[in-house]
Amino acid sequence: MRYKIFCFLLLGSNFLYAQDIAYNRKIVDTLASPYFWGRGYTKNGMQRAADFLAKEFAQLGIKPMGNKNYLQKFTFSANTFPNKMEVEINNKKLVPGVDFIVTANSRGRKGYANLVRKDSVSFADEGKNILVTYEKKLTWSVEQEAENITHIQIDKNRFTEIPITLNFFIENKIVDNFTAANVCGLVQGTQQPDSFIFITAHYDHLGGMGGDTYFPGANDNASGVALLLSLAKYYAAHPQKYSIGFILFAAEEIGLLGSKYFTENPLIPLNKIKFLTNTDLAGTGIDGITVVNATMYPKEFSLMQKINSENMFLKTINPRGKAANSDHYWFSEKGVPSFFFYTLGGISAYHDVYDVAATLPLTEQEDLQTLIILFNLALQQ
Repeated sequence: MRYKIFCFLLLGSNFLYAQDIAYNRKIVDTLASPYFWGRGYTKNGMQRAADFLAKEFAQLGIKPMGNKNYLQKFTFSANTFPNKMEVEINNKKLVPGVDFIVTANSRGRKGYANLVRKDSVSFADEGKNILVTYEKKLTWSVEQEAENITHIQIDKNRFTEIPITLNFFIENKIVDNFTAANVCGLVQGTQQPDSFIFITAHYDHLGGMGGDTYFPGANDNASGVALLLSLAKYYAAHPQKYSIGFILFAAEEIGLLGSKYFTENPLIPLNKIKFLTNTDLAGTGIDGITVVNATMYPKEFSLMQKINSENMFLKTINPRGKAANSDHYWFSEKGVPSFFFYTLGGISAYHDVYDVAATLPLTEQEDLQTLIILFNLALQQ
């Protein structure tokens, strides 16, 4: 019953939440700004974000986890597009990110191509390993390696001509030892400091495609970072019985590499983590949330639903089974009880240049924060 009493106290603290949501908005605006260049692989975007977040932990009073530094560094390869990104079709110049993207596994090339129609949406110059396709939506990603093809995807709603001629100058660079860092912090427990509850989110996004176009990643996942930092702010002021760990993962977008590295090189024993909640795509929520791993941990899912229904935080909490779609996955594979939730409804921008802070409503961040606080409190009973 303790969490019901605590909830009553929280709901009476409207001023506290007004301050927290303003803080959340500031974090999203900051991380989605051009300075961090999509928190990716060019213009030091990911490194700048890691340094910023480590300083934020320090200012909030969060201590480093397991060492004297917040940063857990690791390396991997990445296919990057740092400079030229120029495409003309039928002598019409296209705008990167808006009219076209190149697939993340593409190899850089420059020159001229005559395109031959392959089917209703595909056109190629096979001798030059060039492929052009029409797409309903331009959705970018990142890859570790480049294949021997340059694949240009065109928004069919913006360019309706049959592509015949192609002028292009696309530069890629394989970075064999790209250095990234998980940002790891801790609030020590007051009664059982060797038992841990983790809250996690990835801070990286897709970075830039060429020298002039970047992907802001406001919802994915500046929103999750903002929610985590707001929770860190709360827990720094209100230590719990258990220790509360916070991890902001790098390299989620390129294959969950940051969380994989942490589970293989844990800063605290994984068997000491009683539960982990991972947040990704937390910027909307008018239609509720979906919880991945709900069917794996029915007792904990029922608890979360009960707290929600008693307090009417979210419209609905939908259950989903196991999925390798965010950073909770490697923890689950190591036996750590874990949830991953994402919000539903609202804007549809995803992995594109339109995922910007200005249009992100942060509809349910206040309710999500309260729900997580009460859920974590109940887990400690």
